[in-house]
Formats: sequence, C-alpha cells, structure tokens
Amino acid sequence: MTRTVVIGATGHIGTYLVPRLVAAGHEVVAVSRGSSEPYQPHPAWDAVERLVLDREALEAAGELGERIAATRPDVVVDLICFTPASNEQLVTALAAAGGDPHLVHIGTIWTHGHATAVPVTEDTPREPVGRYGTDKLAIERALLGEGGRVRATVLHPGHIVGAGWWPLNPAGHFSPSAFEILARGEELALPNFGLETVHHVHADDIAALVMAALARPEASVGEAFHAVSPQALTLRGYAEGMAGWFGHEPRLRFAPFEQWAAEQRPEDAAATFEHISRSPSCSMAKAERLLGFVPRFGSLAAVQDALAWQVAQGALDVEAAAPGSPARDARPPASPGSPLT
Repeated sequence: MTRTVVIGATGHIGTYLVPRLVAAGHEVVAVSRGSSEPYQPHPAWDAVERLVLDREALEAAGELGERIAATRPDVVVDLICFTPASNEQLVTALAAAGGDPHLVHIGTIWTHGHATAVPVTEDTPREPVGRYGTDKLAIERALLGEGGRVRATVLHPGHIVGAGWWPLNPAGHFSPSAFEILARGEELALPNFGLETVHHVHADDIAALVMAALARPEASVGEAFHAVSPQALTLRGYAEGMAGWFGHEPRLRFAPFEQWAAEQRPEDAAATFEHISRSPSCSMAKAERLLGFVPRFGSLAAVQDALAWQVAQGALDVEAAAPGSPARDARPPASPGSPLT
C-alpha cells in the first residue's frame, strides 16, 4: 500500500484529494496545522491518519522536514509550500531519509508573469511579477533542475474554486458584491473593456491531476504541468455567463482602470489590478498528452459549483434571480456519500 502524506490536507485541494487517495487504496497521513476539518465532510476521512504540525514553528526550529520524513512516505503532496527555504528543508530531509519518495509540489500559474502569446505553455520563458510567483518559480527550478535530490512533479493551478469559499469574481476580486449585483440583474462596472482574462480551476480537478501524476510517475516525474480549466475567461465573458446563470440579460458598464478603481473599495481595486495585470490564459495540452488528463470543469461550471454551495448556505441571495434560472435551482453541497469523482 502506498503511504501518502498530504501537507495542508484540510484546505481547498486537500478536501477533494484525500478522499480520492483513500478510494485509490493509499494509506493517507493528513497533515494540518490544527484540528480544522475539510471544507466538505466525507467518510473517507475516518480512514485517514491525522497529524497536527505547525509548519511555521517547526520550520523555524529546523524540524519540519525531519518530522515529515519520519512518517516514512512513499509520496508527499505539499499543498502549502511558499518559499524556497521551506522547500529546501523538506527536500533535504526526504533525500537524507532515503526511500525515494515522489514529491508533488503545488505551485501557481503566476510563475509566468505577463503573457506574450496565449494559451501559455509550460515551456514558455517565464518572468514572474511579484514575490509569490518569483518564489514559486525558484522552487520549481530547485525541484526539477539539475541536482534535484528527490523525484518531483510540480503542478501550477490557476484561480482555485470549490465549495466552501468565494470564487474570484467577474470584476477580478474576491468580494461577493459582484455576484450579488449580477444576481439582482443590476449594472456591473468592469475595468477597461473587460477583455483581460482570469483562469479558474476547480479544486477537484487539481486533485484529479495529482492522481494522474501519481498514476504515471514515468511521465510526471521531472515535469511541471498547468492545472487550469480548458479555457480562460475574459472579465466580460465571465460577467455575461454569470448574468445568464442568474437568469438576467447582462448589464455591464466599462471605464478606464483608474476611473473604475476610484469607485471601488481600495482592497478590491488592488486585487483586481494584481489579477488583470497578469491576465493568465494557460494551456492544458501537456497534461493531456503526457498524463491523459482533461479537466472535468470548465471555468463557468467550476464557479457555478462554488456559488451553488454559497446559495445552499444562505450566503448568496438569489431571490432576485429570474424564476427558472439555474441559480434558483442551485444544488446543495454534495452529501458525504457522493463525493465529486
């Protein structure tokens, strides 16, 4: 039986990944900082070994890597590594312990920075913008470059969505206000011409891609793969699609970014700038070619699945949505016996 350690197991991706691993026969060790539960319950968690580790504190003491290596893993899936130093500590300990584990690291499409041609492929020369993308690229190069000390695969997700948290919205930030405006059939203001892009991915598709990488190590080790939906969305197309989900004709207004930003909360405008200044649009061809993997969710379907959960929780009011609209019939969260597979 494959012994698989998942670091950050109760978060966005782990919520979907752990049940998939258990169903595939893995002996799973779920590592989390505290006693938090996954975003959705599932009976598979009853078969999981839970290990509480404070990553930040253990890394400061130089002990995190050794604690993970001591679990004797065949596979380590690191969902929450953000700095080269953090990755180095884990890799050093795994290499010293032997056993030749397969490390799957979750990166980000922000390693690409600004695109020059789309869809962007994994072999496109990269110039990330900002610390997050820069650090993630440094981690990838340490894992996959010459001198890599463990068998590694790197997955680069887009904007992760799923049941339990608000998706990146059509205005390019995370406030539910944009969805509420569209649900009421009101006018939504977008920056510029609304033609910048965002690229979502359902957390369950990332989990499924992890499984595909583990199933074909001969093809995945030493490689980086995007983890996104089949197509990116323009802000305008996203807003139009969601207006239709709420049963309304889209009512959109456009303004130059500075003018638009002046009408928004500063934190929302700043988040939008971070997203549209990159405008990601990435290809999934490599994952299909090498791993036979095709995402199950398109961008709109992924977002709508996440919003259905918000509707079921009463967090998004769809009373103003048109009668008979899909939003009105948004399904409740998947029951514990019927995971997304």
